[in-house]
Amino acid sequence: MALHWQSAVRLLLPVVCLGCALGFRASGGSTEGWSLPLTILVSALVIGLVVATVFVVLHHAEALASVVGEPFGTLILTLSVTIIEASVIVSMMLHGENNPALARESVFSTVMIVTTGIVGVCLTLGGLRHRSQDLRRQGTSAFLAVLMALSVLTLILPNYTLSTSPGTFSSLQLEFVCILSILLYGAFLFSQTVRHQDDFREEFQREAAQNGHGSHQKSTVVSALLLATGLAGIVLLAEQLAAATEDGLAAVGVTHIDAIIGACIATLVLLPEALSAIRAALGNELQRSLNVALGSACATIGLTIPAVAVASLFSGRELTLGLEAGDTVILILALSISVVSFSTGRTTVLTGLVHVVVFVAYLMLIAVP
Repeated sequence: MALHWQSAVRLLLPVVCLGCALGFRASGGSTEGWSLPLTILVSALVIGLVVATVFVVLHHAEALASVVGEPFGTLILTLSVTIIEASVIVSMMLHGENNPALARESVFSTVMIVTTGIVGVCLTLGGLRHRSQDLRRQGTSAFLAVLMALSVLTLILPNYTLSTSPGTFSSLQLEFVCILSILLYGAFLFSQTVRHQDDFREEFQREAAQNGHGSHQKSTVVSALLLATGLAGIVLLAEQLAAATEDGLAAVGVTHIDAIIGACIATLVLLPEALSAIRAALGNELQRSLNVALGSACATIGLTIPAVAVASLFSGRELTLGLEAGDTVILILALSISVVSFSTGRTTVLTGLVHVVVFVAYLMLIAVP
């Protein structure tokens, strides 16, 4: 009986989540005129629905991953979440007044949450359970090389160009950086999925790939549809929550709203990937855990930045990508400790705690800029 109940929830919850998101949007998506208790109640219910749907989405993503194998399995969730995250940022950027820094804050938050928060928790919990864990340095180094190149080109370089004001690119520069980002991420995907697949697999996963997979076509299609449905519902509701949060923060006079909203968007969108990465680390599959975590950061910059850049070029709205000085310092610190942490091919609890400490510092700078 319990199994049938769980199966029903996994089938219905993504549909319910998307239906609520579409209904809320059709009604105008505004809580203006609602009483405070009603607003709090509805917000709490929406948050509960989003969190519950995240777990269901994770189940369907793992079901697909078990069918297609690694590294394709981790790409399913990574690319799905990144594409929808890009659509959220673009829609919020084009809605209402111009918000040139929202894309920058969302992408920066994603990189920091992944490289310090998710990776730190994975390494810490994995180290506590298994004492030490091994990873494949070739694959992890490829992730970090792409992530560092994309981060500097899109988030730091705009502060040092001379054609426009600090923090922005000219149209020509923006087009050039977009092309470079897409080409670099495309080359990385080719390496991960075609040329050097074994660099991103655990030992047992390489053996399983050689032995082949079995799958049930009908269940695979259902999982894929429910995964897409659940992700769409999560991100649409996240967009509504972010807009409501922005209005609430502005009403009470909070500064640096873009940083808080960017962190909220990144957190909600990354939640399925974070849970998948943590479960993999606890199961002593550290390479798969890093594939999920670092892959999401690379995809966010490689795909989201070009998407918002195209929207900016066609709409004529200003786009500010260059980070402020404090954010630049902590981004460089996060990338540097990632290189050091993964250079030996072995991680422990201490490795994870270093990342967690930097993550706490990042959160402190959001609260107290």
